[in-house]
Amino acid sequence: MEIQLIKGSFEAKEAAELLNKLFKSKIQFHESKINNEELNEEDIKMRERRIIELQNELTAALSAVRQKATGVELNATVRISLN
Repeated sequence: MEIQLIKGSFEAKEAAELLNKLFKSKIQFHESKINNEELNEEDIKMRERRIIELQNELTAALSAVRQKATGVELNATVRISLN
């Protein structure tokens, strides 16, 4: 199953806002897992690494988007695999 979450052309400011909110949501998800669950040290380190990766990816994406004077195309699909 695939869900088309985002598909369209956005002004640079709108694209930056949308990306920021999506990344922040995923970062908050990992932070909440670290804070609310009894994780072993390995799981905590994995989530901390992923948070840093997401922050770096967001910074790079926002930098690229802000350099655009015209519309920015965004496409995001969520693929759900049921085993």
